[in-house]
Amino acid sequence: MPVDLFGFSIGRSKLNQPVDVTSTTTNYPSFVVPTAEEGASYIDAGGFYGSYLDLDGAIKTESQAVAKYREMALHPEIESAVEDICNEAIVYSDYGHSVNLMLDNNESFSDPIKEKIHAEFDEVLRMLDFDNRGYEMFRRWYIDGKGYYHIIIDDKNPKKGIQELRAIDARKIRKMVEVSKGTDPKTKTKVVKGSAEFYVYREKETDQTGIKIAPESVCYFHSGLHDANSGRVLSYLNKAIKPLNQLRMVEDALVIYRLSRAPERRIFYIDVGSLPKQKAEQYVKQLMNRYRNKLVYDASTGEIRDDKKFMNMLEDYWLPRREGGKGTEIDTLSGGDNLGEMDDVEYFQKKLYRALNIPMTRLEADNGFNMGRASEISRDELKFSKFIARLRNKFNYLFLRLLRTQCILKGIMSEDEWKKIVGDIRFDYVSDSHFAELKEYEIVNERMSVLRDVQEYVGQYYSLEYVRKNILRQTDEEIRDMDKQIQKEREAGLIADKNSMGGY
Repeated sequence: MPVDLFGFSIGRSKLNQPVDVTSTTTNYPSFVVPTAEEGASYIDAGGFYGSYLDLDGAIKTESQAVAKYREMALHPEIESAVEDICNEAIVYSDYGHSVNLMLDNNESFSDPIKEKIHAEFDEVLRMLDFDNRGYEMFRRWYIDGKGYYHIIIDDKNPKKGIQELRAIDARKIRKMVEVSKGTDPKTKTKVVKGSAEFYVYREKETDQTGIKIAPESVCYFHSGLHDANSGRVLSYLNKAIKPLNQLRMVEDALVIYRLSRAPERRIFYIDVGSLPKQKAEQYVKQLMNRYRNKLVYDASTGEIRDDKKFMNMLEDYWLPRREGGKGTEIDTLSGGDNLGEMDDVEYFQKKLYRALNIPMTRLEADNGFNMGRASEISRDELKFSKFIARLRNKFNYLFLRLLRTQCILKGIMSEDEWKKIVGDIRFDYVSDSHFAELKEYEIVNERMSVLRDVQEYVGQYYSLEYVRKNILRQTDEEIRDMDKQIQKEREAGLIADKNSMGGY
């Protein structure tokens, strides 16, 4: 590791190897710069590094984008939608962790190794304090669109693993990729020979210099959404910017209209005869001050005071009328007739909720929770559950990156071994919506119904293996495990001496 980077490196002889736990990028020469899948800024080797600039002018820096998202989250509608999403994604459990590691599909390691991996995952959850702060972590990641943690280890004894995890403000750090270019000797074409990843940390956006941090020392996990033009990582709130601004404008316009059109006001037509303009205006003003009534109750002192000297946008109208027309007249200007209409506000509220993938039924207070059959659950709720599953899948990169670092530092496995098993690692989140549970019960019930219908034909038209694989949908591993459990329970006398298909 170069000496000019702050942090540590685990077993890397070259810095130009990608850090992504699922990356397949190689170091072979190419004329194409690696895709910025993590929203990194690319610079030429030996060049200037700094914050990425949005040339469109909408948002100048990524720190301003994050500040914009955080400001949006303070709006009541956005806050309510974010709360619904985070409550569905992170559920606290009284009997264990909110999320659990699943290694059942991986047969590359023995049970003792799997137990060690499980123990390290529990240690990662402890350092994150995820069982207590998981909701806040997920909410911050969802709003910002990215998350950073500084991985702190003991430099004298790295085998102790991660010692502490400190959250980094997303506005103060930026991922950079330094691209090394050269010329292909055969075609004389400029090609990309390699790339070096690092992070730049600035305490303040105005700082001209920053700290270059080694990629291994930072745990970076993002939303997976990117701007196709700039490559910048986007928050899930990005597509709600326009609907939120429209909703704000409609609400402000509605308040202004109701304040100005709600009361009924009088119109005084004053006969000024043939008075000159200056005398006529003075005469109208005298009458206005004489008949003007503006008594105000002072709640602080309990007194009534006259505020005639202050003008009010809702006061009466005084208009002069020349000689030859009608005499002095008092008319009434009616208030607005459609002050109770809220269709425009409701339209933009629904548009905002659609932009945030929230089911429309959750916007209506009179819709209760449906605990019926899974077939009765609305299509919007089904889409919402799939959206939550995608969010969890992206958030899992936090656990994958920390678990990788922990296992490699403690010598549980090498980096090559980690790459072989990372695709089989799954995480099981606690859920309280009961939708998945209801759906699973219905599937099992339907399978049992079909099983009862074909049971008499087993051995005649259907084999036992066909029934277990195609009707019960059991995998080979599930069949082996189930047979072992049945045999064990049969030897213990817990079940009768019959096979799993009722005697066949």
